[in-house]
Amino acid sequence: MFEAAEVGRKLSRKDYKAQVPNLRSELLAAQQDLRAARFPVIVLFAGVDTAGKGETVNLLNEWMDPRWIVTRGYTDPSSDERERPRLWRYWRDLPPHGRIALFLSAWYSSPIRHRVAGRISKAEFDAMLEQIASFERALTDDGAVILKFWMHLSKAAQKKRLKAFEDDPHQRWRVTSEQWKHWHMFDKFVAAADRAIRRTSTDQAPWHIVEGADPHYRAIAVGTVLRDAIRAGLARRVPAAAARRRPATRATRGNDAARTIERIDRKFNVLDDLDLGRKLSGARFNPRLAELQSRLNLLQQKAQQRGISTVMVIEGWDAAGKGGAIRRITGALDARDYQVIPIGAPTDEERAQHYLWRFWRHLSRSGRITIFDRSWYGRVLVERVEALATEAEYMRAYGEITHFEEQLVTHGILVVKFWLHISKDEQLRRFRDRTRTQYKQWKITDEDWRNRARWADYTVAVNEMVARTSTRIAPWTLVEANDKNFARVKVLRTLADRLAARLRK
Repeated sequence: MFEAAEVGRKLSRKDYKAQVPNLRSELLAAQQDLRAARFPVIVLFAGVDTAGKGETVNLLNEWMDPRWIVTRGYTDPSSDERERPRLWRYWRDLPPHGRIALFLSAWYSSPIRHRVAGRISKAEFDAMLEQIASFERALTDDGAVILKFWMHLSKAAQKKRLKAFEDDPHQRWRVTSEQWKHWHMFDKFVAAADRAIRRTSTDQAPWHIVEGADPHYRAIAVGTVLRDAIRAGLARRVPAAAARRRPATRATRGNDAARTIERIDRKFNVLDDLDLGRKLSGARFNPRLAELQSRLNLLQQKAQQRGISTVMVIEGWDAAGKGGAIRRITGALDARDYQVIPIGAPTDEERAQHYLWRFWRHLSRSGRITIFDRSWYGRVLVERVEALATEAEYMRAYGEITHFEEQLVTHGILVVKFWLHISKDEQLRRFRDRTRTQYKQWKITDEDWRNRARWADYTVAVNEMVARTSTRIAPWTLVEANDKNFARVKVLRTLADRLAARLRK
């Protein structure tokens, strides 16, 4: 694979100086057009040491307007980063729509280095590459343009460059003992890189192998590929944007609901199977609540000591009692050990990112509990029902969500998910109570009534959500919530049981 990047390609200084002005102008024009587009451009630089990765990034910042470029270089993760899943720091740094990101030594660096050092097996390496491929696929499916450059040198050329730097007193700082160590393992690095490139180069996120010996050649090569990719991305988005502007009609939504009902066998309508008559009297509720809160507190103390985090998702119908259930949980915890993240409509900043970005950024450090009051499941609930996401987008989201949760669990995080279910009659009773009670009136909005009118559509969406995303590692717990006491105890008990099981591992 790398032989084509070891032939000694060069570009004369004269030809380089002749090409640069036009290329810079075209890159600047493409960058300006990109600023108004609804997608980002993500450029990764990887490769052998001294192949010109950093110099190329600096040059692109010089050629284009750096105000609209996000530049990040990664080293070993900090203690703060190690307490989150491996891809957390890259999700955090993703550029918004209209921006270009230049990432050095990003998500491919540590898997390749660990494989070369023998710290991971081939199977583990392949699993990390598959995780990366899924990550990139989620971004490109959402519209991002991803370019990946492997900056290459032959072993002889790399040695020559290292020696030249060492012999120059003004360049000696560029050479480290780690780079010489890598040079001695050159063949292992190339073998690992070859496997990574072959398994992760796709039409949507291709690898480009660039010969790095001649700075003129590599600069023109990278700049040209980047210019063409931005132009192609802009050209593709014009018809796509026109299609997205077509409003979804109520008839279209109804047909979608009908098609979904046909896909799901009615015997698996999980909400209909719940016994909403289950109750817990006040006399039994108070001592049971105190018992469960005490148990949860002790379990969380142990989890905090062991660095085990919990991510809790609580979804349900409007007025199903989500807030009350959350307050019974937080009432058992030290305020320093948890955070509650209420999720509403995305902000302008959040709309300029992949829909999962705002959830990744809220993941806590180890030993904490993060409670999402509504969550990423909005993609397959409200965004689906209100046609804020296309059918392709919400269908794709099921896999993206389960992959997200798999990464959390693989990192050691406990994921607990609740759906609080009430009957339509009970919801109406609670809505009316909120309307009549002055201090509860803030809880009821026009949107709540509009959602209620779409009860059948939401029922279909909830059923498919549970069927597609209730997994062995992150199952849904369906809570009979017509009686608030019963629901609160079930949520507390389930959370405590799941945390106790996690602590036994």
